[in-house]
Amino acid sequence: MSTPSTPTPEHVRLAESPDAGDAWRLWGPYTAGRQWGTVREDYSADGDAWAHFPFDHAHRRAYRWGEDGLAGLSDRYGFLHLTLGLWNGRDDRLKERLFGLTNPEGNHGEDVKEHWWPLDATPTHSWGRWLYRYPSAAFPYDDLRRSNAARGRDEDEYELADTGVLDDDRFVDVVVTHAKAAPDDVLVTVTATNHGPEPVPVHLVPQLTFRNTWSWGRDDRRPSLTLLDPGTTSDLDEGDVTALDVRHGFLGRYTLLAEGHPRVLLCDSETDTVGLYGAPSGPAHPKDAVDRAVVRGDDSALATDGVGTKAGLHWAFDAVGPGESVTVRLRLVAGPRPPRPFGASYGRVLADREAEADAFYDRVVPTGVREDDRLTARRALAGLLWGRQHYRYDVAEWLEGDPAGPPPPASRRAREPLGRNTSWRHLALADVISMPDEWEYPWFATWDLAFHAVALAHVDPAFAKDQLLLLTREWAQHPDGQLPAYEWAFSDVNPPVHAWAAWQVYLLDGARDTGFLKKVLAKLLLNVSWWVNRKDAEGSDLFEGGFLGMDNIGPFDRSKGVPAGWRLEQSDATAWMAAMCLSLMRIALEVARTDDAYDDLATTFLERFMAIARAMDAFGSMGIRLWDEDDGFFYDVLVGPQQQVEPVRLRTLVGLLPLLAVAVLPDWVTEELPDVTGTLRWLRQHRPTECESLISPHGGGTTLAVVDPDRLPRLLARLLDEGEFLSPHGIRSLSAAHRDGVTLDVAGATTTVRYTPGVSDTGLFGGNSNWRGPVWFPVNVLLVDALRTYAEGAGRDVRVELPTGSGRSVELGQVADELEERLVALFRPGPDGRRPGDPRDHGRGALWSAHPVFSEYFHGDTGAGLGASHQTGWTALVAHLVCSAGRRVPDE
Repeated sequence: MSTPSTPTPEHVRLAESPDAGDAWRLWGPYTAGRQWGTVREDYSADGDAWAHFPFDHAHRRAYRWGEDGLAGLSDRYGFLHLTLGLWNGRDDRLKERLFGLTNPEGNHGEDVKEHWWPLDATPTHSWGRWLYRYPSAAFPYDDLRRSNAARGRDEDEYELADTGVLDDDRFVDVVVTHAKAAPDDVLVTVTATNHGPEPVPVHLVPQLTFRNTWSWGRDDRRPSLTLLDPGTTSDLDEGDVTALDVRHGFLGRYTLLAEGHPRVLLCDSETDTVGLYGAPSGPAHPKDAVDRAVVRGDDSALATDGVGTKAGLHWAFDAVGPGESVTVRLRLVAGPRPPRPFGASYGRVLADREAEADAFYDRVVPTGVREDDRLTARRALAGLLWGRQHYRYDVAEWLEGDPAGPPPPASRRAREPLGRNTSWRHLALADVISMPDEWEYPWFATWDLAFHAVALAHVDPAFAKDQLLLLTREWAQHPDGQLPAYEWAFSDVNPPVHAWAAWQVYLLDGARDTGFLKKVLAKLLLNVSWWVNRKDAEGSDLFEGGFLGMDNIGPFDRSKGVPAGWRLEQSDATAWMAAMCLSLMRIALEVARTDDAYDDLATTFLERFMAIARAMDAFGSMGIRLWDEDDGFFYDVLVGPQQQVEPVRLRTLVGLLPLLAVAVLPDWVTEELPDVTGTLRWLRQHRPTECESLISPHGGGTTLAVVDPDRLPRLLARLLDEGEFLSPHGIRSLSAAHRDGVTLDVAGATTTVRYTPGVSDTGLFGGNSNWRGPVWFPVNVLLVDALRTYAEGAGRDVRVELPTGSGRSVELGQVADELEERLVALFRPGPDGRRPGDPRDHGRGALWSAHPVFSEYFHGDTGAGLGASHQTGWTALVAHLVCSAGRRVPDE
């Protein structure tokens, strides 16, 4: 589709701020949604992060590596945080952070018990809006814990809606809006609306907090927040303003301005050691002093000298009537204070930034896209942008402990797996990173982040590229080439989708930044070597990647549960590597157009792909195949101590992933890249049988694919069978043909696996997610992309039944279109306002239907959202589908 040439104001800001350290990127919603219960805050001997720093400690204990809070605004270095505190007059504590169950407490693993939605955001965070739904009744903390503990894995989770506190709309919607008048001048409004039938008290308590950097014995410099006497603010024309002087050794000097005269509650960002641990003495003004003052009327711990490192600004509204709203306004500004900080210009800035956000998204989401899909894309991207969090973790410092603290137990430094991350002492991150979910997964995961980058490239390609490169930098990527998986176990193995994502981001950014391709290619060469050297034990070109992010997809834990003496040659691990080689080959081809030194590198990846594809067909002297000719499917294969072979005959995504290993060589390769062309010619001459199955010429191009033209229709017949993988809402992760269970004899042990379309009914991997039936968005997107590649190349003349057995014959491009349509339709409201992808506990009515939910995964039959309910990470790929589909529609 054609694109107007005049840039929007937000596009101008992006052009002015391509780098992470640029001015417009200094402030954003970078505060974590949850810092407690994370590995980086865990200093225990047993590695039980949940128990070491529980929720009930969070309001009384200083964090070591970050901060958390509601609707947090932070500098990109994580020093200063402006968050929201709330109180409804009934809770036993200030609502400062989101509540959820820890992994041992939930009957299906960790689970947040709150409702909130990122409503809007621009990539420079010049504009952002966020909504929290706060019950008017006392928050049922104990009921949620007790009731979930009583439920088994065969029961639904007990959610906030099940407690009854949200009945009759008895809640207050609190909307927080950020708008920048300048890079270092941020306007913040907080509006609370009572939707219930009765007047309710509403206490709004915005809080300004310095992350504690001075208590650990590494840096004793102490910042300060000082309440300014009205007599010292003569530069302000408006007298109805409260001001705090903000000073920090790195950030410099800021002022927090508040409209009117809220009560200012000052204390320090320090642990209440007396209250928590019974210490004989402790900080005089610990961080929970604000909570004590608001909730219990106890001012004894507040600082009385007007200086602290944490401040709460307390507005109390005793009775907000039904349908009524109350608003407070703040402004965080560096340098000279504006003389009329809340005058008419304040409202103009908000109106201008909102209009600029509309103009920006009118450009991002192509014209002609239906309105409900536009909302879905914009909300998905808003969730990604609000999910960018400051992530600080220096593994060496964490393992050593702090000089001011007790020495860590020796068990922390034991070799993995007894110790955690002890082989990753080089990893030291202090960056804004895209998180999978701000509460349930407040830490990066490498393959998640790759998918995030593809969606983010539609709005902020510079940031998307930086994210992909960040994890390949020497302070993240292991010296042996492995990419860090996630903080619970950096040594775990994620699927190698980095190269695919880098290519997608390059295309979405206009296919012009070959410098980016060169950088990522250089580091992924190390990663390929790691895979070959560490995950191909026998040098067979078949790979043993382990669980590969798919948790319980197999009959056992593929990382730890392989029978002793056996090894598991994995269809998916091998397919991922074949696909990675093709992605790297495509990148090398692109770079070689302007630098012929990369021509030879492209042939290297071509040869590696051929070797892997050949191995998938037959390996070793036994000639056993991952492909099962009778079933028309790929399986994992167990190889025993005496080289006995047992296929794991379970039909899952594992057997469909070989479809991803496909690429089309562009027609210019023949003329521009003689080395690649010569290699192809030699292969056809000397290995004609192999080339016939793996290399398919068509028109002026060539297709490379693991799945040969004879097997493709057979595998697609499984994929598109509604009795197997094809659900109304995408491709299932396990065949529905296993509804009644399939019993497997695996290395002498008998196990049964059953199609489970919803939440997991086993404790494998904590029972926190389920790959035995539901629809997972990212793998579906990869399959759609692969089908489009086939349709572009050797599959252009292939027709298949859709669905299988229907008699309806379609081209592969139409298959991709229909799968894409099913995925996007998860977010389209029906006549009653509900979306197929709404979670069970998502309420009914206009107050709920206005807000799509981006769940972690989706029920394989009904499409209902499951798992993390704010998974605006990989599920945000729906924005990629919507925007890409809109661009494929020709101009009228």
